[in-house]
Amino acid sequence: MKIFTFILCLIGGFASLSFAQDLPLYRIYRAQGEASDFTRMADDVLLAQVILFGELHNNAVNHYLQLQLSKKVLQADPELLFGAEMFESDNQLLLDEYLSGAITAQQLEAEGKMWNNFKTDYKPLLDLAKENQRPFIATNIPRRYASMVNRGGLESLEKLPAEAQRYIAPLPIMVDLELPGYKWMIETMGAHAPGGQSSNIAKAQAVKDATMAHFILENLTMETRLIHFHGTFHSNNFEGIYWYLKQANPDIAIMTIATVEQDNLDALDEANKGLADFIIVLPKDAPKSY
Repeated sequence: MKIFTFILCLIGGFASLSFAQDLPLYRIYRAQGEASDFTRMADDVLLAQVILFGELHNNAVNHYLQLQLSKKVLQADPELLFGAEMFESDNQLLLDEYLSGAITAQQLEAEGKMWNNFKTDYKPLLDLAKENQRPFIATNIPRRYASMVNRGGLESLEKLPAEAQRYIAPLPIMVDLELPGYKWMIETMGAHAPGGQSSNIAKAQAVKDATMAHFILENLTMETRLIHFHGTFHSNNFEGIYWYLKQANPDIAIMTIATVEQDNLDALDEANKGLADFIIVLPKDAPKSY
């Protein structure tokens, strides 16, 4: 019996050691690097009316966490609204038809401008909304209009007919090119802007941010909460979508989530501190969707 007990203890010890050495899939930190976790993040975002979830588009672990957070928030708030950069505003009718069951996923993909990782990464979120009969808002500016700004500046949008302007934030759109994120874009990518207008690349980003903020606000009421998915740059450092939301309504309660990749998950790199209220850290070699 003593030998049997010893063997059980030994096996248990090895199991504990093995568990302790498992590789982490992610870590979650607060803004200044204080350790947090998924449960605390899921609880805290319920304090906000708008949850801005910044993602790395091709990181499979990131998309898994988006789905799990959405489920948790939906359990607490069955009236939750969804929105995403990945669906352009002129595709709202298609999204509504899919959510109502009028068209199939295949028809949505064939007629919409779905991203190449739609099936693996965004359809699960859309289907969660569908299963719970919740709206899903297509918030992004149609890409052809963002391209117009990249080529010809903000003034090019004024030439659009009124029907087209319905899919964009109300004109004229204010852009603060002194915001650090936009300045960084001009300095690092401005040389590639068509026609040599380096600021247009930041203006094209800004019209996306402004349009996403516009459609978020247009669909909110005092009684509703919305979770929004977008590339993390669109809300990093409390800029982008966050900035436009606050310009329109300074009192709106917003919680931001950023996502980064690091070599070491045991602490938040200094460069990543302050990006958001919560920062998800993923390993650089985490599975990718594409």
